[in-house]
Amino acid sequence: MSPAVPKLLVTVALATAAAFVPVLASEVMPARGSLELAFSPADDPEALIVRVIDAARTTLHVQAYAFTSRTIARAMVDARGRGVQVEVLADAQMNRNAKGNMIPLLLDAGIPVAFETGYSAAHNKVLIVDPAGPGCVVVTGSYNFTWSARNRNAENVLVLRGHCDLANAYLRNWRRHREQATPVTKLPFALGQDRTVR
Repeated sequence: MSPAVPKLLVTVALATAAAFVPVLASEVMPARGSLELAFSPADDPEALIVRVIDAARTTLHVQAYAFTSRTIARAMVDARGRGVQVEVLADAQMNRNAKGNMIPLLLDAGIPVAFETGYSAAHNKVLIVDPAGPGCVVVTGSYNFTWSARNRNAENVLVLRGHCDLANAYLRNWRRHREQATPVTKLPFALGQDRTVR
């Protein structure tokens, strides 16, 4: 066999494999804006999150896995009271019962809440603030909106300010999730009352 044949076979094999490699990023965009971060329990990520909510002027879209922080929930209720459009998506399994959960506080304040039921875990922890700008902000990281995340866990929060393209990418993703979520009006929430479980 000619020495060129193995090289050709390797080249064809790599090209074929590359055709089946999943896309690593759905969107790539240049960096801009500013970053702020906090780590728990050494820092106070909850206070940082509340400052971001307090600065919201028009919209606040939220994705939460676990939600037991009264402080964050009250900041969302206060934002709604200032005229900010607040909407929340949350994991159905983690938030289906009222005990210790802040979802009833949000519902009582008239904040629309929907549960994500189509995943083993709707594990996003995201706030999207005023994506139309000029003060657009995305908050993400491992930090759940819970007492444990603030006081006992090793967690992180990343606040990305002034990158409205990024905020709108997060908002598009939020809307995709909202289309498949089940609106909630009260707790407890029976997992069987959702539209579909995948």
